[in-house]
This record gives sequence, C-alpha cells and structure tokens, in this order.
Amino acid sequence: MGSQDRSEGPLLKRALLAADRKDPIVPLARGLSTRGVELYATDGTRRHLEGLGIPCHGTEEITGITAWFGGRVKTLHPKLFGGILAPRDEAGSRELEALGLIAFDLVAVLFYPFEEAFSGGKEGAEELLERIDVGGPSLLRAAAKNHRYVVPFSDPADTEGLLSEMDHSGGRVSPATRARLAARAFRRTALYDTAVNAWLARVADPGTGRLTELVTFARTGEGLRYGENPHQRAEVLSEVAPPGVPLDPWPLVRLKGEALSYNNYLDLERALALVSEFDRPAAVVVKHATPCGAATSDGLPAALEQALATDPVARYGSAVAVNRPLTMEGVDALKGTFVDLLAGPSFPAEVIERLSRRPKLKLVQGSAPSREAPRWEARTATGRLLLQEADRRELLSSELKLVTRRAATDGELGSLPFAWKVVRHARSNAVALVRREATVGIGSGQTSRVGAVRVALEVAGDRARGSVLASDAYFPFADGLEEAGRAGVRVILQPGGSIRDAEVVAAADRLDLAMYFCGWRVFRH
Repeated sequence: MGSQDRSEGPLLKRALLAADRKDPIVPLARGLSTRGVELYATDGTRRHLEGLGIPCHGTEEITGITAWFGGRVKTLHPKLFGGILAPRDEAGSRELEALGLIAFDLVAVLFYPFEEAFSGGKEGAEELLERIDVGGPSLLRAAAKNHRYVVPFSDPADTEGLLSEMDHSGGRVSPATRARLAARAFRRTALYDTAVNAWLARVADPGTGRLTELVTFARTGEGLRYGENPHQRAEVLSEVAPPGVPLDPWPLVRLKGEALSYNNYLDLERALALVSEFDRPAAVVVKHATPCGAATSDGLPAALEQALATDPVARYGSAVAVNRPLTMEGVDALKGTFVDLLAGPSFPAEVIERLSRRPKLKLVQGSAPSREAPRWEARTATGRLLLQEADRRELLSSELKLVTRRAATDGELGSLPFAWKVVRHARSNAVALVRREATVGIGSGQTSRVGAVRVALEVAGDRARGSVLASDAYFPFADGLEEAGRAGVRVILQPGGSIRDAEVVAAADRLDLAMYFCGWRVFRH
C-alpha cells in the first residue's frame, strides 16, 4: 500500500448493499454506481435497484444461496464476511486470492424495522421475532471493525457527505471519516440491540421497568462552552430510550439569550422539577441547583413576589421558573431583580418583547415531565453510572404522626405538604421555613442539621416567627430544633427515626412546639 493509500484510504471499487427499506439506499447506490463502484446486493435490494436502472450483482453469485429458512439466512456466509473482514495488506491480499474471495470496500446496511414494529405495538411475539435482524448487524459490525479498509454505512443521512468526499479525494474516504462512520455503525447496532433487549425483558418479566433499559445517551448538537468551570470540558447528551419504552423528554425552546451553560441546565432541572410539584400558580427561585425561594398563590404575580422575597441576596443571578404563562403583571414582579434564566410553559409576544430589554436574560419555554410519567436520574461516581428513580412520592395526611402535646392548627397543617415539597428539592442537609405556602428561609447543603437550621433562620430573620419547618431527615440531636423554637418556629415536620427521638420530642414539648413524624426522608446529595 502506498503512502497516498495510507493517508487518504483505499480506493472504493466494490460495495455490498443490504436494505430492508429500499428507497433510502437508492441515492447511495446510484451515486456509487456513477462513480464506477461495482455493486452487490441481496436479492430484494438488487431487484429494486435494477428496476431503477442501477446495475447490480446478486450476493448469490458469491455465496451460491439465495435465502434459506424463509430469509433467515441470506448474508451469513463466510465468502461475504471474508471479503469484508480480510485485511488488505500483502498477506491478507494473498489469502483473499488463494481463497477465491472478492473484497468489499463499502458495506451499507439498513436493518429490518424492529424498532418501528415494537413501538407500534400491533405485532405479536412471532412477528416481532421475525423482525429481529441478524445478518444485517453482523455485516455492519464486521465492516466497522475493519474500517481501516472498509467503509461502514448505516445512515442514509451520510450519503451526500460521503459521495462529496469521494469526489474530492479521487474515489477515496479518509481514515477520519471511516472512524466516524464506524462509531456511528456501532451506535446503530447498540440501539438496535437495546430495543430487542427491552422487548425480550418485557416478555420474560412484564413488570420490567426502565431502570434496566436505560443504557445509552446521544449527542444533541447543543454546544456547551465549558462545564462548571471554564477549564472543564462539557457536552450535552440526550437520553436514548428503546422504542416502545415511555420517555418523557423535557421539551425546551430557548426564546432569547445566549446558549444555556452547564450550570444553567442544572438550575433549570431543579427549578422546573420543583415548580411542577404544585397545582396552584407557583414560582420557584433556584441558585446553584438548590431552591432559595418558592411560593404558590391564587395568582402568578403574587407567587413570584413571595418567592423572590424569600432571599433578596441569593436571588441575584438566579434561575426562576413558573408553572403558568407569564403575564405583564408577572414581568412587573421581576422588577429590580437580576435574573439569569427564566423558564415557563409559555410567554405571550408582548412579554417576550418586554423581556428583550434585559440583554443578559436567557428565556426558556418549557416544563417538567408530568408527575405520573416514570423518570430516572443518572449520575456518575468512581467511573460508574448510578441510576435512581426520581422521587415523586406524595406526602399523605395519614402519614403525619403527632408526637408532641401541642397539635398544629389547621392553617399550620396546611403548610406542611408545601414545605415538604420544597425541602426535598434542596441539597441536604436541608430545612425549609414556610408561612402559609411561601418560603421565608431555606438552609441547604450543610454538613449538620443544626447548621442548616441556622442558615434558614438567618435568611428568614423575624419572618421565622410563626413559621413551620420541614427537615429532609431526622434531627439527630435537639440543638437544631431548640434554635428553631427560640426563633419562633411553631411546627416541625421531620421523618423521625433517630436514636434520640425521645430527647428531641421532649425539647419540642418544653418549647411548646407541635411536631410531626412522617416516617420517610428526602435526602438530595
């Protein structure tokens, strides 16, 4: 092989085509043929191409077989795989000649449409079994493995670019393009196998959830300048679910402002997830991926005002999410507050025009997935992917166990579900101070429970008096509860379960607090 071959790739002389869907392969076949590439194809593809005037040989000329067992065996033949997998160095070329094989320089495969059949849900088990392509993925994997010499083709969208490169390179395809197409081919076979796995897993166990089916992510084309800090690289990937498996994506449309950053995405996730918890008009303020204000009200402007009032310092440069279309009155509620990102289900034209006067604002139209749809959260740790079910458990009134002499008033009890929803979206250790259905202080991300209480009380100031407090986990000691009681907090909601529960309850009684255990925690690390 000469230096030109090594730098630009071997000349394409012969291609093998196998396509369940015929029309998408035609532009490639026609383009290769007009460029002098000899075509071989399986019987159905060959007849389709010849009917369009594109000259093509049949694979049976090489294998001596057409289709065995109703078409299950057509391309699974050593004479085809030898022509694909053979190295093109001196030794490989000699062996090819000795065996009487012909070499393929490009292999294009479009699989049986198993995914579409699975997604449609109209075909039975026997029909779906026959939709599983064996020969096609095998051919494509072989070509991708040997991409140093063979071009693997799996996506009709690559046709124009491939033919253009051949035109500019004298009928050759560069090593970089071959590697890219090989990666795309292996991704295609991986997704195909994922769909088959998802179906068979359901056949074996109808109760199989998405936890075992979530296996891959793909690039979205959205760019990130950097990660949490400018020296860290970052990418945006989108979850790829097997066809037929419910995937509830977060449809987001950026209406104005710069592209979202890595940190914007984290803030947006938390803001939309929390604001979607509420049925009434609601607003949420998030900073560093943790809430620093939340409120619901009869109208969105009032909810916005109360959420923003929770922490006037932390709200600077924050992300704000609402669960109703933003009105001009809502825009007025943002006056005097620098908001980096604003998200909501919709924005009327006049609102967008008004917000366009904020040059640094990123405006995003979108909402969180419905609470009924299953969703999984993914993180990495020590080089491993960790998956967990998103926490959507609802706090039931029947779970509230009064453990003190004093009971909460009806109004105080009504604040507890709101407080619990807020605190489970804050970083632990976390507490939320609430009056009616608006936060007055949030303490989060602390290494001690008492530390979280102190932060929340400092933010709330005098507003702590008469508030209710929700804690994302139990009080291990009485100190945090005692500080809350002395500041005027009236009701405590916590999971309970500490070995010192008796001490904590006794302290609550001394301070004339009402305290309820719910029996389950809401840590968010």
